[in-house]
Amino acid sequence: MEKSMSKENRMGTAPMLPLIFSMALPAMFSMLVQALYNIVDSYFVSQVSEKGLAAVSLAFPIQNLLISFAVGTSVGITSLISRRLGQGRQQEADAAASHGILLGVVTSLAFAVYGAFFTTPFFQMFESDPEIVHMGDQYISICCIFSFGSFIVVALEKILQATGNMIWPMIFQLIGALTNIILDPILIFGMFGLPAMGVTGAAIATVGGQILSMLVAAVVVAVKEHRVHITFKGFRLDFTIIRDIYAVGLPAIVMQSIGTVMTMALNGILSGFSTAAYTVFGLYFKLQSFVFMPVFGLTQGLLPIMGYNYGAKNKKRLLSAFYNGCAIALVIMLAGTLLFLLAPQWLLGIFSASEELLEIGIPALRIICTCFLFAALGIVGSTLFQSVGRGTYSLMQSLLRQLVILVPAAWMLARFTGQVNAVWWAFPIAECVSLAISLVLYARLYRTEIKNLETAVSR
Repeated sequence: MEKSMSKENRMGTAPMLPLIFSMALPAMFSMLVQALYNIVDSYFVSQVSEKGLAAVSLAFPIQNLLISFAVGTSVGITSLISRRLGQGRQQEADAAASHGILLGVVTSLAFAVYGAFFTTPFFQMFESDPEIVHMGDQYISICCIFSFGSFIVVALEKILQATGNMIWPMIFQLIGALTNIILDPILIFGMFGLPAMGVTGAAIATVGGQILSMLVAAVVVAVKEHRVHITFKGFRLDFTIIRDIYAVGLPAIVMQSIGTVMTMALNGILSGFSTAAYTVFGLYFKLQSFVFMPVFGLTQGLLPIMGYNYGAKNKKRLLSAFYNGCAIALVIMLAGTLLFLLAPQWLLGIFSASEELLEIGIPALRIICTCFLFAALGIVGSTLFQSVGRGTYSLMQSLLRQLVILVPAAWMLARFTGQVNAVWWAFPIAECVSLAISLVLYARLYRTEIKNLETAVSR
């Protein structure tokens, strides 16, 4: 318990840049492994057939929706716990953690029902090829029915991160990702006497890694001392806590779910050109995860630091965490921009891309990556909004960049130019406009919430 206490205290006292790296590097590393397993998943599927790759690409919106609910709810849990710890309200922090686990279980049941009965019509909206529809249906059904592993382990990770414990969440994510990577070729191609299951094997490998990770996380949380105590003995449902979790969590869910709507809309626009066009779009999301995942790992470290210092009314440390986070994110995104500009053919070659995929994909990667630097500032700004309980600001920002601006811009570019390459310019357009709005929201937040924040700790 004393070790957990010291981790919490250092969020309010330790030198900022070393603190950010100590909190964020484990999450950034595990996110990179997560990105690797996403690439490996698609790599092995691409060895089966290009139709399998198309099916997995079409399945991405539903996977993204599942992740949105898991991560979005957990962001609300992290924000609430870190603020309550900063305010010294231990019992409320404990209660938030217990309610968070329950919410994860309930949400996974809803996805299991969808996966069992309602997946086929989704694929039929975009694709008439029965083979692609069948493979996509198999893949996403398994991911949804067995999604409880993902929901529970993400909740446990975020609960520990809220206390400043970043090592165990990193280990949990590594276990899930490495298990998936190991199982993928075994189940997809059929090794060690197992039948070759193709896309179905990829789905089983995914949920297998999630469930194993969940089991390890549950044991660690049960047997080790942590700053937050999870218990269901004498548990009573408190709708005030649920409301406080979803005050940040629901906008975060909607914010990330917007990506599902955006992907479905762009798949519809791109399918008007060719199957290869929406397959390239799916591959882009796999590849950009190598750039964006480390930034998301950075924000996992920033969120509890900023939330704690906001709760402790420490303006100087809150802003220090924010500005340092922006600088680190810009460096990461600059490296990603250079990679996409200079080596798009090599990146697409990972998936044994055909000539048609290369013809569409090379300009796509070079155009879209021009928005990475703008996205870096937007992502860190969104994390600041979440850390102080202003989830609606994050929601507004994501609505602009992923739906309100991006989709209409893509539709107009497709309609009025008739060129698939023109569609990709919708991404930098949307990022520039949303960043401008984010700066306005930040100025308002600073004026109303941060400017007069009392400094509890002088450093």
